[in-house]
Amino acid sequence: MHPSLRSALVTTFTFASAAVAGAQTQAGQSAPAAAAPAVGESAPDFMAMATDSTGKTSHVMLSSLRGKVVVLAFYPLDRSSGCTAELNKFRDEYKTLFGDGVVVYPTSVDSLGSHASWAKEAHFPFAMIADTKSELAKMYASDGGARPYFKRTVFVIGKDGKVAYADTKFGALSADAYDKLAAAIKLAKAN
Repeated sequence: MHPSLRSALVTTFTFASAAVAGAQTQAGQSAPAAAAPAVGESAPDFMAMATDSTGKTSHVMLSSLRGKVVVLAFYPLDRSSGCTAELNKFRDEYKTLFGDGVVVYPTSVDSLGSHASWAKEAHFPFAMIADTKSELAKMYASDGGARPYFKRTVFVIGKDGKVAYADTKFGALSADAYDKLAAAIKLAKAN
Protein backbone atom coordinates (compact mmCIF):
# COMPACT_ATOMS: atom_id res chain seq x y z
CA MET A 1 0.00 0.00 0.00
CA HIS A 2 1.27 3.45 -0.89
CA PRO A 3 2.48 5.39 2.20
CA SER A 4 0.26 8.44 1.50
CA LEU A 5 -2.82 6.22 1.08
CA ARG A 6 -2.01 4.39 4.33
CA SER A 7 -1.61 7.75 6.12
CA ALA A 8 -4.95 8.98 4.75
CA LEU A 9 -6.70 5.78 5.88
CA VAL A 10 -5.20 5.97 9.37
CA THR A 11 -6.22 9.63 9.67
CA THR A 12 -9.76 8.86 8.45
CA PHE A 13 -10.10 5.90 10.85
CA THR A 14 -8.82 7.95 13.80
CA PHE A 15 -11.18 10.83 13.00
CA ALA A 16 -14.13 8.45 12.50
CA SER A 17 -13.41 6.69 15.82
CA ALA A 18 -13.31 10.03 17.65
CA ALA A 19 -16.54 11.13 15.95
CA VAL A 20 -18.31 7.91 16.97
CA ALA A 21 -17.14 8.29 20.58
CA GLY A 22 -18.28 11.92 20.59
CA ALA A 23 -21.67 11.01 19.08
CA GLN A 24 -22.14 8.23 21.66
CA THR A 25 -21.43 10.67 24.47
CA GLN A 26 -23.84 13.25 23.03
CA ALA A 27 -26.50 10.55 22.57
CA GLY A 28 -26.24 9.71 26.27
CA GLN A 29 -24.13 6.61 25.76
CA SER A 30 -20.88 6.49 27.61
CA ALA A 31 -17.61 6.52 25.75
CA PRO A 32 -15.51 3.37 26.03
CA ALA A 33 -14.24 2.93 29.57
CA ALA A 34 -10.58 3.53 30.31
CA ALA A 35 -8.50 0.51 31.15
CA ALA A 36 -7.27 -0.03 34.68
CA PRO A 37 -3.58 0.77 35.17
CA ALA A 38 -1.58 -2.40 34.60
CA VAL A 39 1.01 -3.92 36.88
CA GLY A 40 4.34 -2.23 36.22
CA GLU A 41 2.78 1.04 35.03
CA SER A 42 3.00 4.26 37.01
CA ALA A 43 -0.09 4.60 39.15
CA PRO A 44 -2.20 7.60 38.15
CA ASP A 45 -1.46 10.41 40.58
CA PHE A 46 -4.39 12.00 42.33
CA MET A 47 -5.44 14.45 45.00
CA ALA A 48 -8.48 13.57 47.11
CA MET A 49 -10.11 14.21 50.47
CA ALA A 50 -10.16 11.55 53.16
CA THR A 51 -11.48 11.26 56.69
CA ASP A 52 -10.80 8.99 59.63
CA SER A 53 -12.82 7.71 62.58
CA THR A 54 -12.36 11.00 64.46
CA GLY A 55 -13.92 12.98 61.59
CA LYS A 56 -10.60 14.67 60.84
CA THR A 57 -10.25 15.35 57.11
CA SER A 58 -7.03 15.44 55.15
CA HIS A 59 -5.80 15.95 51.61
CA VAL A 60 -4.35 12.81 50.05
CA MET A 61 -1.89 13.09 47.18
CA LEU A 62 -0.47 9.82 45.88
CA SER A 63 2.85 11.33 44.79
CA SER A 64 3.49 12.51 48.37
CA LEU A 65 3.33 8.87 49.55
CA ARG A 66 6.37 7.71 47.56
CA GLY A 67 8.50 5.39 49.66
CA LYS A 68 5.42 3.72 51.16
CA VAL A 69 3.24 0.93 49.87
CA VAL A 70 -0.28 2.20 49.18
CA VAL A 71 -3.39 0.04 49.01
CA LEU A 72 -6.21 1.72 47.12
CA ALA A 73 -9.41 -0.31 47.61
CA PHE A 74 -12.51 0.81 45.71
CA TYR A 75 -15.81 -0.55 47.02
CA PRO A 76 -19.49 0.05 46.17
CA LEU A 77 -21.13 1.67 49.22
CA ASP A 78 -20.66 2.34 52.92
CA ARG A 79 -22.36 -0.17 55.19
CA SER A 80 -23.47 -2.54 52.42
CA SER A 81 -22.97 -6.21 53.25
CA GLY A 82 -19.96 -7.01 51.05
CA CYS A 83 -18.30 -3.71 51.85
CA THR A 84 -18.79 -4.23 55.57
CA ALA A 85 -17.23 -7.69 55.29
CA GLU A 86 -14.27 -6.29 53.33
CA LEU A 87 -13.51 -3.32 55.55
CA ASN A 88 -14.04 -5.31 58.75
CA LYS A 89 -11.51 -7.84 57.43
CA PHE A 90 -9.10 -4.97 56.71
CA ARG A 91 -9.63 -3.73 60.29
CA ASP A 92 -9.47 -7.12 62.02
CA GLU A 93 -6.36 -8.29 60.17
CA TYR A 94 -4.74 -4.89 59.72
CA LYS A 95 -1.39 -5.82 61.30
CA THR A 96 -1.03 -9.15 59.47
CA LEU A 97 -2.55 -8.09 56.14
CA PHE A 98 -0.91 -4.66 55.84
CA GLY A 99 1.55 -4.00 58.67
CA ASP A 100 4.01 -1.14 59.01
CA GLY A 101 4.92 1.00 56.01
CA VAL A 102 1.57 0.48 54.27
CA VAL A 103 -1.06 3.17 53.78
CA VAL A 104 -4.60 1.87 53.19
CA TYR A 105 -7.28 3.98 51.52
CA PRO A 106 -10.69 2.40 51.06
CA THR A 107 -12.54 4.57 48.52
CA SER A 108 -16.20 4.93 47.59
CA VAL A 109 -18.67 7.44 46.19
CA ASP A 110 -19.99 8.12 49.71
CA SER A 111 -19.47 11.50 51.42
CA LEU A 112 -16.86 12.38 54.01
CA GLY A 113 -19.65 12.52 56.61
CA SER A 114 -20.82 9.01 55.79
CA HIS A 115 -17.24 7.72 55.93
CA ALA A 116 -16.50 9.44 59.26
CA SER A 117 -19.67 8.09 60.85
CA TRP A 118 -19.06 4.53 59.66
CA ALA A 119 -15.35 4.63 60.54
CA LYS A 120 -16.21 5.80 64.06
CA GLU A 121 -18.86 3.08 64.57
CA ALA A 122 -16.62 0.34 63.17
CA HIS A 123 -13.33 1.59 64.68
CA PHE A 124 -11.52 1.53 61.34
CA PRO A 125 -7.77 2.18 61.72
CA PHE A 126 -7.49 3.82 58.30
CA ALA A 127 -8.72 6.97 56.59
CA MET A 128 -11.30 6.64 53.83
CA ILE A 129 -11.37 8.60 50.56
CA ALA A 130 -14.63 10.23 49.47
CA ASP A 131 -14.77 10.25 45.66
CA THR A 132 -18.26 11.71 45.30
CA LYS A 133 -17.75 12.71 41.65
CA SER A 134 -16.08 9.38 40.70
CA GLU A 135 -13.01 11.20 39.38
CA LEU A 136 -10.51 8.93 41.12
CA ALA A 137 -12.54 5.81 40.32
CA LYS A 138 -12.49 6.69 36.62
CA MET A 139 -8.69 7.05 36.70
CA TYR A 140 -8.49 3.48 38.01
CA ALA A 141 -11.34 2.09 35.85
CA SER A 142 -13.30 1.39 39.02
CA ASP A 143 -16.36 3.56 38.45
CA GLY A 144 -19.66 1.78 38.03
CA GLY A 145 -20.49 3.20 34.61
CA ALA A 146 -24.29 3.60 34.57
CA ARG A 147 -24.48 2.32 38.17
CA PRO A 148 -24.17 5.01 40.86
CA TYR A 149 -21.48 3.11 42.81
CA PHE A 150 -17.99 1.68 42.27
CA LYS A 151 -16.72 -1.72 41.22
CA ARG A 152 -14.87 -3.64 43.92
CA THR A 153 -11.22 -3.32 42.91
CA VAL A 154 -7.91 -3.27 44.78
CA PHE A 155 -4.59 -1.79 43.69
CA VAL A 156 -1.28 -2.13 45.49
CA ILE A 157 1.05 0.71 44.59
CA GLY A 158 4.72 0.13 45.30
CA LYS A 159 7.15 2.46 46.97
CA ASP A 160 8.28 3.58 43.50
CA GLY A 161 4.77 4.75 42.55
CA LYS A 162 4.13 1.88 40.15
CA VAL A 163 1.21 -0.54 40.28
CA ALA A 164 2.51 -3.69 41.95
CA TYR A 165 -0.82 -5.57 42.01
CA ALA A 166 -4.27 -5.06 40.55
CA ASP A 167 -7.42 -7.07 41.25
CA THR A 168 -10.28 -5.67 39.18
CA LYS A 169 -12.82 -8.14 40.60
CA PHE A 170 -11.81 -8.36 44.25
CA GLY A 171 -13.81 -11.01 46.11
CA ALA A 172 -14.80 -9.49 49.46
CA LEU A 173 -15.93 -12.89 50.75
CA SER A 174 -13.07 -14.93 49.26
CA ALA A 175 -10.20 -15.98 51.52
CA ASP A 176 -8.13 -16.48 48.38
CA ALA A 177 -8.54 -12.79 47.46
CA TYR A 178 -7.07 -11.70 50.82
CA ASP A 179 -4.26 -14.26 50.55
CA LYS A 180 -3.29 -12.87 47.12
CA LEU A 181 -3.51 -9.31 48.44
CA ALA A 182 -1.31 -10.15 51.44
CA ALA A 183 1.28 -11.80 49.19
CA ALA A 184 1.29 -8.77 46.85
CA ILE A 185 1.75 -6.38 49.78
CA LYS A 186 4.58 -8.47 51.20
CA LEU A 187 6.33 -8.45 47.80
CA ALA A 188 5.80 -4.69 47.37
CA LYS A 189 7.23 -4.03 50.84
CA ALA A 190 10.34 -6.05 49.99
CA ASN A 191 11.02 -4.09 46.78
